[in-house]
Amino acid sequence: MTIVAFNDCPPDLPHVTPYDERHLKTYLRLLDADEEGADWREVVKVIFGLDAEQEPDRARGVHNSHLARARWMTKAGYRDLLKPPLQ
Repeated sequence: MTIVAFNDCPPDLPHVTPYDERHLKTYLRLLDADEEGADWREVVKVIFGLDAEQEPDRARGVHNSHLARARWMTKAGYRDLLKPPLQ
């Protein structure tokens, strides 16, 4: 599976960004893994290609920040996806 280029932290804005749109699949994978109780270290390796043993702080930060953004998308961000595109 191809790993999409990512920032260590997703945007923290009150609207969906192009970054969010590019990472919708990533967010869904994170939510699924969290729901299944998967170990975050395995998740960050599979989804982001990061080794939690080599870079524990970075790996944990990437995982937590993207999972938080994924949760935000389920509570508020999805509304932006339902709006008609601006012409």
